Amino acid sequence: MKTPLCELLGIEYPVIQGGMAWVSDAYLAAAVSNAGGLGIISAMSSNAEQVTAEIRKAKELTDKPFGVNIMLMSPHIEGVAQAVIDEKVPVITTGAGNPAKFMPAWLEAGIKVIPVVASTGVAKLVERSGACAVIAEGGEAGGHIGESTTMVLVPQVCDSVKIPVIAAGGIGDGRGLAASLMLGAVGVQMGTRFLVADECTIHQTYKDKVINARDLCTIATGRRLGHPVRALKSPFSREMANLEYDMTVSNEEFERKGAGTLRLAAREGDELRGSFMAGQIAAMVKKQQPAAEIIKEVVSEAEAILNNADKWLGIKSV
Repeated sequence: MKTPLCELLGIEYPVIQGGMAWVSDAYLAAAVSNAGGLGIISAMSSNAEQVTAEIRKAKELTDKPFGVNIMLMSPHIEGVAQAVIDEKVPVITTGAGNPAKFMPAWLEAGIKVIPVVASTGVAKLVERSGACAVIAEGGEAGGHIGESTTMVLVPQVCDSVKIPVIAAGGIGDGRGLAASLMLGAVGVQMGTRFLVADECTIHQTYKDKVINARDLCTIATGRRLGHPVRALKSPFSREMANLEYDMTVSNEEFERKGAGTLRLAAREGDELRGSFMAGQIAAMVKKQQPAAEIIKEVVSEAEAILNNADKWLGIKSV
């Protein structure tokens, strides 16, 4: 399976691994890249030295292209923005802000910039800034989410911009990849499916929760702050849901309650205080397996679906 995304990024399959804080490290990124996709290191709120160390670690593990996800609201954004230039990172994905300030330097360094967007307006904005593609992420995704679903967001973004569109949110198997291509996307970004990759270093409790998830196992909280987060239902996420409209709790206090909870889930497997961020696709993730096996399985499923699509057209051989 080859799409324009493969040529754009120099990868074998049109699959990008999502940049997930406390999850997407050099080990997972390198494994995905070695398997023919595009692995992504999450810079999260790390400083330039920490991000540089992770980039160099990935370079030791793979000679394939990989990228770095930069959270634009990071307190260390200036240093990280320069670090990816210094380390000659080929691809950057961005989130939580407008990358326009950093685009000229990144583009001059030959970096391909692919922002994550949740609306057509932002997609148009980053296209004008020089983005080579956008990731249209629907509200089915895990972590910070927008309002529109992937099914309606992707085709609208495709109609709004001339650059390639990558679909994300609620995609975890070949059916999701095939559907995304039919909506006009040139590939997909997957996050939740890679949580259970053998090379993913999160706590086993986190992986087990994803594997055991059912269709109604996620919840989105934080809408009062304007940036809701989707996670698996847990004592912590249920507490946040109860506090969502409790006006005796200030927005500042509400936000403080969420600080550090993803790390507790990913690094310590804390079932009481941790935020186990995952998308609605979690219920369809049934097993732990190597990243290479995940990618090959998703792509082969999509190929089989697309090769058999003419059965719906009523075409009969002459």
